[in-house]
Amino acid sequence: METLDIKYVDLGNDYLVATMPVTSKVHQPDGILNGGATMALAESVGSPTSLLAIDMDKYSVRGIEFSANHLRSVKSGVVTATAKIIHKGKTIHLVEIKIEDDKKRVISICKITNIILENK
Repeated sequence: METLDIKYVDLGNDYLVATMPVTSKVHQPDGILNGGATMALAESVGSPTSLLAIDMDKYSVRGIEFSANHLRSVKSGVVTATAKIIHKGKTIHLVEIKIEDDKKRVISICKITNIILENK
C-alpha cells in the first residue's frame, strides 16, 4: 500500500473507501494507469471490507477469487475504490469494488470472493 500511495479515506460496517494517485509510478509504458495497480487498489479494500463485517477475534478472511473489468483508461489524477459487500453469507462474502476517476467516471469494476475462516 505504501509503495502505491494507497490511503484509506472512509469506512463503515459493510464498505471501505481508498484512494490512489495516478502517477508515473503506476503507469504502463504508454502512460496510462496499469491494470495491475488498479487491481492492487481493489484488493486493498476488497478483503478488509469483509474484516469490518466479522468478529476478528473469532474469524479471519482469505480471498479465494478475484476478477476485474477495466472500462476506461486514466493518465493522471486520483482514483477512488469503494468496496461494498453484496453478499454476506456465514462463510462466503462477495465484495464489489467500483473504481472511479476524479470526475466520478467508473474506470474498473472488480469483484472478490472472500472465505470466512474460524480462527483455531
